[in-house]
Amino acid sequence: MTENQHISSLPETGFIRQPQVLHIASFSSTTLWRRCKAGTFPQPIRLSARICVWRVEDVREWVKAQWTNEVPAAWSLNAAKV
Repeated sequence: MTENQHISSLPETGFIRQPQVLHIASFSSTTLWRRCKAGTFPQPIRLSARICVWRVEDVREWVKAQWTNEVPAAWSLNAAKV
């Protein structure tokens, strides 16, 4: 499955958990959290002490931004606290 097929298999709206994000982004868990902290990946939403989710819309926007080399300001650390 190509990355484009992974994206098209996601729901239009809603939330996805870390395993799905890692599958789409194709990097490690450590890199995911490093990028979230740096503001170069959408911030997660913490549902509990052990569960974080990402908005599907944000992940789709991140993939699109990879093609255009842009990082939306909404992903900055001030936009959402982890």
